[in-house]
Amino acid sequence: MAIPQGAIYEGPISVIKSGKGFFKIPDSEDEELFVPGENLGTAFPNDIVKIQVSGTNTDPKSGQTRSTGNVIGIVKRARESFVGKIVPSDPATEFGLPGQFFLIPDLKKMYTPFLMHGDSLPLGMKVVARFQGWEKGQLRPLATLEEIIGPAGVHETEMRALALSQGFHSNFPPGVEKEAAGLEETGKEALTKEVIEAIASGARKDFRTTTTFTIDPFDAKDFDDALSVKQLPDGNTEVGVHIADVSFYVRPGTAIDAEARERATSVYLVDRTIPMLPEILSNGLCSLNPNEDRLAVSAVFTLNKNAEIVDQWFGETVIHSDKRFTYENAQEILDNNSGEFLEELVSLRTLADKIRARRVANGAIAFDTPEIKVLLDETGKPTQVVLKERKATNLLIEDFMLLANEHVSEYLSKKGEAAGLEGSVVYRVHDVPDADRIENLTQFLKVLGYHLDSQNGHVKGAAINALLAQVEGKPEEYLIKVAALRSMAKAVYTTKNIGHFGLGFEFYSHFTSPIRRYPDLLTHRMVKHYAEREKITKAEIAELEELARHSSEREVSASEAERDSVKMKLVEFMSDKVGQEFDAVISGVSDRGLYVEIKETRAEGLISVRNLGDDYFDHDEKRYRLVGRRTKKEYALGDPIKVKLVAARIQDKELDFALADAK
Repeated sequence: MAIPQGAIYEGPISVIKSGKGFFKIPDSEDEELFVPGENLGTAFPNDIVKIQVSGTNTDPKSGQTRSTGNVIGIVKRARESFVGKIVPSDPATEFGLPGQFFLIPDLKKMYTPFLMHGDSLPLGMKVVARFQGWEKGQLRPLATLEEIIGPAGVHETEMRALALSQGFHSNFPPGVEKEAAGLEETGKEALTKEVIEAIASGARKDFRTTTTFTIDPFDAKDFDDALSVKQLPDGNTEVGVHIADVSFYVRPGTAIDAEARERATSVYLVDRTIPMLPEILSNGLCSLNPNEDRLAVSAVFTLNKNAEIVDQWFGETVIHSDKRFTYENAQEILDNNSGEFLEELVSLRTLADKIRARRVANGAIAFDTPEIKVLLDETGKPTQVVLKERKATNLLIEDFMLLANEHVSEYLSKKGEAAGLEGSVVYRVHDVPDADRIENLTQFLKVLGYHLDSQNGHVKGAAINALLAQVEGKPEEYLIKVAALRSMAKAVYTTKNIGHFGLGFEFYSHFTSPIRRYPDLLTHRMVKHYAEREKITKAEIAELEELARHSSEREVSASEAERDSVKMKLVEFMSDKVGQEFDAVISGVSDRGLYVEIKETRAEGLISVRNLGDDYFDHDEKRYRLVGRRTKKEYALGDPIKVKLVAARIQDKELDFALADAK
């Protein structure tokens, strides 16, 4: 569509490090404004701005003409505080005035340093600084010192800086700590009283005599889900998915709840967890520890031998976990066909396999990408990089958690519809892929000799699964998996249900992790609402969409901190290997050069286009490749490549590579 001159829009702006901005026109497929640096109007990355269409501009690289915009107002700053390092200001630039320093932000997309005033600001230190303003005519934005984190380059400093840069604090406010301490004092007594009274009144079902266990990673600190198994006389199996009843302790209007809402999620850095809830709750009262009575909110399914649901129930329970399994020791029992609770584990695995097969047959996309784990010594130095293997027990837990999430969501949705409570469910939705992206993917696959069954950019999950099965084990498998993943939308929280494309579900909500995700806590409260135990007011329901949006934003921030912590330690792990050669695969292609991923460690870095040889390389965006104009040499996504590490910049979390055979 043509973008009308002078039109004014409002929304988030993207800014890159060079100081250029890009603004996606709301409610359009892919229309976007280019914002030259001089037109940014002091906007920072992701700020909500008012922008006016101001003219056109010709891209010198592509020759394409694009519409330009001019930021005419800042509606809302994406962030008010920034993490970075304090350095001396340049006297030539800042007129040599004493007591002036720069904060160089860690945020890569920040295109300007902040000016800070003070007599003794801590040079070389990582700090948190608060933005104070950027008036017209000022060369730099102003900031003031808020918190000193520590010396730059030190492990503890850098890990804290990663979390603080995304707004996550390890410490809880005094009011939250006080409430948590009070819960610790009264919690066990309240638990005992609740167990006795609720079971007597029928408000909670008693599962304490049903075989129940948890299966978690070996280094898990809290246990928020457990499975119970009971063989029924008619040959069916009752499986209970029991989730820690966090909502019993975390009540609306409390300081703990307000802090949990703000955090919205726990954060898992490479060496630590920054929890959503105080440890007294997350590792104590709410953790489904073995050999202790615990309150739960449960989804209980009666399944026949085909793993079809014969009956289901959702509500409050009391459980008593008989065993804490790790994925590894549960897997060992299955592999050896011998050990504690073998019958129950075999039953769960058999049912899970059938549930998973049915889910995939219904269109759930079977992307399976291995995760890496960086092992550290006691000083935080990386010692080893390992691929995390997904075992049958991992899949088993995942299958039953997905089953619970899907059917709790459907139950709440139908209850809300019957009660006339629109917007009362927080869904986890995954939109269908963008039609243009699927069209580009389809054309790209044609070049490689593959067919994706799509119609005008619309595709079904089953078609993507068929493609993934077709390329399994082929040299181009990696290339095609990456290209298909990049065509997908991102999952978000919302009260407006559009289904979950990736899982092939019509209904899907998060229910299974209230210790670490706030939307799950909201889902638990709605289950109790319909059990007529704890009513949710219409005012609280009206807040849910804003809470869903906030939770989506905090999830993105947490993911960025987590990825950055792994990336930093990967770069540090590679730092003593400069000059060595590695087998790699081309994992990305841009006009800047080739992004390559080391096969052994999954560490990623860039071969600059300047270092690809004596030629000019054109970026073929649709075919994910660079092509030399003179030599016709091609470098395409997924190609194997031999590379040499030339630099490891730990602070920037970046690796630089060159071609191993470059002269």
